[in-house]
Amino acid sequence: MCKKLLIVIPSYNEEAALPKLLDELKTVAPLPGFEWVPLVVNDCSKDNTEGVARQCGVHLLSLINNLGIGGAVQAGIKYAARNGFDYVLQMDGDGQHPPDQVNKLLQAVVDTNADVVIGSRFLSGEGFQTSFWRRLGIRYFHWLNRLLSGKNIYDSTSGFRLLGKRAIALATVYYPDDYPEPESLVFFSRAGLQIREVPVIMRQRQGGVSSIGNFSSIYYMIKVTLSMFLSYIRKI
Repeated sequence: MCKKLLIVIPSYNEEAALPKLLDELKTVAPLPGFEWVPLVVNDCSKDNTEGVARQCGVHLLSLINNLGIGGAVQAGIKYAARNGFDYVLQMDGDGQHPPDQVNKLLQAVVDTNADVVIGSRFLSGEGFQTSFWRRLGIRYFHWLNRLLSGKNIYDSTSGFRLLGKRAIALATVYYPDDYPEPESLVFFSRAGLQIREVPVIMRQRQGGVSSIGNFSSIYYMIKVTLSMFLSYIRKI
């Protein structure tokens, strides 16, 4: 029996990048022993994200309210739990995460039986490395995550990640809302889950505009820092 993987693609105004991403997914064969199903979670987009997903013939959840990336990802995770999937893989709708890298995360599950696998752009130094200022912020979150969880996750803001059944069960009950990636690692670590990081090659977004600009970057840093501390003291 093949293991079932749900590829959750949270998307807000991603009509430009989504068609290429979904087409690429069709050209990649899953690792032997796995089968995958792409699910676009349309987070109340104002553009034609929903129409693009329908035209591409993939599974679609269209949210009636904008929940932010955390809420969109959790909606996909709940879908996976209710429909008997063994794994959930989060992949951004902007095309930064090439489909030909998915099997690297699946191979890590086969090799280590990890509960959470993070795709890291920094372990090998290949591909798009993001801007200097964002790299500084990511290094800060690496330090903060190590302080709170004892884990060395170098790309803790990566939205390219794989969750096993134990992580799925926890995330259906609680998952951070706005900027979930760094905080969720603290949450998963405190729950005793096994977390691994593997090198992947990422690229620049293939369309659309990032939600994190100059001012929102400051807001992001403050909010995520507070959220990580709250997750550290949260009862599991």
